[in-house]
Amino acid sequence: MVSGHVAPEDPRSLVDWEAIARLRGTLVLLMAVDKIGAIAAALIAHGKDPATPVALVQEGTTAAQRRVDATLADVGERAVAEDVRPPAVIVIGDVVAVGPHSAPRLDAPPAE
Repeated sequence: MVSGHVAPEDPRSLVDWEAIARLRGTLVLLMAVDKIGAIAAALIAHGKDPATPVALVQEGTTAAQRRVDATLADVGERAVAEDVRPPAVIVIGDVVAVGPHSAPRLDAPPAE
C-alpha cells in the first residue's frame, strides 16, 4: 500500500518507484487518482509490464461504488475519460483479473 498524493517526479516524493516497480504481487495506491498517469508512467519506465491490470475503485463499499478497469499503459487516459474522482482506491496487479463480481458488495443483501 502506497500513498500516491505526490507525483513521482516531484522532489518531495519519498516513494522509491523503481523499487515498487520490481515488486511482485498486488500494489494498492491511496490518494492517487489525479497522479495515476504519472505513477503508471514511472512504474512502466522502471520495468513494470504496461499490460498489468489496474482497477480504479471509486467510493468503495458504498451504494455509489463503481469500478473502472484499465492497464498500466492506459490507466491515466481511462481515469480521465471515465471521470474517476476521489475517494478512490487503485489496485494494480494480476488480482484485478479475478473480476469485479467475485465478491459481494458490502451494501448487497445477504446471500440466501
